[in-house]
Amino acid sequence: MKFSKTIIAASLAFVSADSFAAAFQLSEQNASGLGRAYAGEASIADDASVVARNPALMTLFKEKQLSVAAIGVIPDVSLEGEGAPTGIDQSSLDDDSIAPSAVVPAAYFTMPYNDKVSIGFGAFSNFGLSTKFNDDYAAGQIAGETEIFTVNMNASVAYKVTEQFSFGVGLNVIYADATIVRKIGVNPFGVPSSTNVVDLEGDDTGYGLNVGLMYQLDENSRFGFNYRTETDITFEGTYSSAARGIAERSGSVDITLPAIAEFSGSHQLDEKLGLHYSVLWTGWSSFDKLEAEVGLPPEQGFEKTEDFSDSFRYSVGTDYQLNEDILLRAGVAFDESPVSQTHLSISIPDTDRFWFSFGGNYTIDQNSNVDLGVSIIRGKTQTFTETDDSGSQWAFESKGHAVLVGAQYNYKF
Repeated sequence: MKFSKTIIAASLAFVSADSFAAAFQLSEQNASGLGRAYAGEASIADDASVVARNPALMTLFKEKQLSVAAIGVIPDVSLEGEGAPTGIDQSSLDDDSIAPSAVVPAAYFTMPYNDKVSIGFGAFSNFGLSTKFNDDYAAGQIAGETEIFTVNMNASVAYKVTEQFSFGVGLNVIYADATIVRKIGVNPFGVPSSTNVVDLEGDDTGYGLNVGLMYQLDENSRFGFNYRTETDITFEGTYSSAARGIAERSGSVDITLPAIAEFSGSHQLDEKLGLHYSVLWTGWSSFDKLEAEVGLPPEQGFEKTEDFSDSFRYSVGTDYQLNEDILLRAGVAFDESPVSQTHLSISIPDTDRFWFSFGGNYTIDQNSNVDLGVSIIRGKTQTFTETDDSGSQWAFESKGHAVLVGAQYNYKF
């Protein structure tokens, strides 16, 4: 069992370079904030997407609000082989497209119930990833395919305590689906390198809460805070391994989606210019290890230490009212990785990232407007060595960059 335990442990490190936020966290809950690098998300009330980042802001809307968004993720994630076991050309490890492009959708609706209470609903994602290597990749034991897909369905209510202070509470129902495939890769046994050693698929639904606060200092300055609880997910599904002759067995993996807290400020400096900023904390230290059970009766499949650290994201942005119909946006952000250098792998090519963003809003008529945003994300180059179950060492240089392009339609009625 040692061989299969180690392979599963390495393969279920649910982190990907194409999420383009810390570890497998997503920032792309709307396109309006994309143009500011998501600065001020807990304090600015652009549209109905406040459901995702601070429901207390719903009390600022006097009308029903509908927002529908889509953000395209265009990754540029590459690996270059720096070292390989004897007899294997290290250049065979080169891969310039391990993360596929993706679209992250979102939709929101808010409405005032009365002059004190507002309600809202949203469907969006806070976590997701996808990486895929060729079936015959030499280091197949630590490569393969890894995908996690989550949908957060939220219902929120907000209450205006005073003209300056509001709070909101949201219930989150999170559906998560995961697929993990690992290959045997180059081996001394004559087994085809594309042979599966792990093929695991499962899903689960978890629950959590978020709480938001909003304080209006004066007509030009507002502060906001939002906290989202941890969510426990147990991926229950099927496990098979062609290499071990196992057609199909039950399998499960437990993970904890981390808590998130964000503090934001928004200030209208004059009639045209606004300044926004955010500090976002993610409690990745809850993601300390991965455990799995396989078969009935359940056997301990593995226990793998991840030892993530809590991370921060810092962003600052601005907007400028060019004319009656056009609002321009720009922003920068620094996204800190929670992954230590000792735990990097080709399934975890995570790194600190810098965001450079711009965008705008165009008013179509008194009831509708559209947002466009673009972010250019640059990750630091990382070098690391990974050891597979046989003791072979594989060395890599990884680079992770991306372009995000988003559009959003907003309607009030």
